[in-house]
Amino acid sequence: MKNSMNNNRRLLLKFLLASPLLKLPSIAAAATDEVFDPDLKYILELEKMLIKSPEEALNIFDMEAVARDKLPPAHYGYLATGVNDEQVQFANRKGYNDISLTSRRLRDVSKVDTSVTIFGRKWSSPIAIDPTSSQKAFHPEGEVAMARAAKNKNQLMMLSGVASSSIEEVTQERGEPVWSQLYAGTHWPSTLKMIKRAENTGSPVLVLTVDLIGSGNRETLQRFIKRDTRDCAACHGEVRSPFRGRPMFDGINLDDYFAGEQAIDWTLVDKIKEATNMKLVIKGITHSDDALNCLKHGVDGIVVSNHGGRGQVSARATIDVLPEVAKVVNKRIPVLVDGGIRRGADVYKALALGADAVDIGRPTLWGLSAFGSDGVEKVLDILNAELVSVMQQMAVTSIDEISANSLTMK
Repeated sequence: MKNSMNNNRRLLLKFLLASPLLKLPSIAAAATDEVFDPDLKYILELEKMLIKSPEEALNIFDMEAVARDKLPPAHYGYLATGVNDEQVQFANRKGYNDISLTSRRLRDVSKVDTSVTIFGRKWSSPIAIDPTSSQKAFHPEGEVAMARAAKNKNQLMMLSGVASSSIEEVTQERGEPVWSQLYAGTHWPSTLKMIKRAENTGSPVLVLTVDLIGSGNRETLQRFIKRDTRDCAACHGEVRSPFRGRPMFDGINLDDYFAGEQAIDWTLVDKIKEATNMKLVIKGITHSDDALNCLKHGVDGIVVSNHGGRGQVSARATIDVLPEVAKVVNKRIPVLVDGGIRRGADVYKALALGADAVDIGRPTLWGLSAFGSDGVEKVLDILNAELVSVMQQMAVTSIDEISANSLTMK
């Protein structure tokens, strides 16, 4: 087993050296292209030492390094991949890096309140856990470990429709119902069955994800798969599918689910609204006209999202789209945003540009991969602590005091 793990790591390192992922700038790498001071360049390029416990993490990228070291190539590839040339991942990060903050001084910021209320439920901070699939690929406890961290930190959690743990066991571990994501099929009776299962667990919110239709090619994932020497068919079967074998599809005929005549359009939104009392949030909105249509069709909330760069090619950064959506919605329903959020400062910038909350995906998976539930908790701790620090620097003591007045756009 040890020799196999070492071989996997060697293969992963070999691939990374030639991978387009290395062209995606982290905060440090992006800065070094413009840094001419040799001392500062040296500091920014210091090699990270692999941490041995969550407590050692200085930032969430320390978790990423451990996750990359631990995971088999195909599993890391699934976590890391976007589509085509990874430019949407790059755009999501660059969008935040292109915004500067201007601080205010000499105000009492000794007490900072990061709490937010969404659909009548108060949360400890505006940072929510995005629905990410197949979490047992990253840790044996998968979504159950994620739910435990969400419970301990009082964070909003959304469960993927293609989770590797059932909504029932995740709800039990979380201690209260979670938001439930839905990938609607084209067969309405099967789709309705999925909706009712979520509703029966007490889930208060259905998150209809709409941004994977016509999605691009996940080239990075395919390159990682080719470098994985394990017998992946033992887990995935002969046909790799994110849907087959998933607990949420128990009792669902997948051939029916994707072979009906139902269109994925606004008529589907109307049918879902009529079929359930759950709040309906649409995830994947990237145009102000679609946001207006959400209002017209009685949608209860929006997530501005390009699926973390995993769906549409050449997509705009979500932080660039957010102000346009927030403007037309005008606080009538909650607006959330995801994609590229890696620092507490990013959270602040999103809130300043109109978001009511932010969702994080890959960072929680880095923590899960690295140290299970404890790793997820540490990721949340780091981002929340960074947010408090930035709020103090900006001289605001509550989320509703955050505004775009403190931002400068490049």
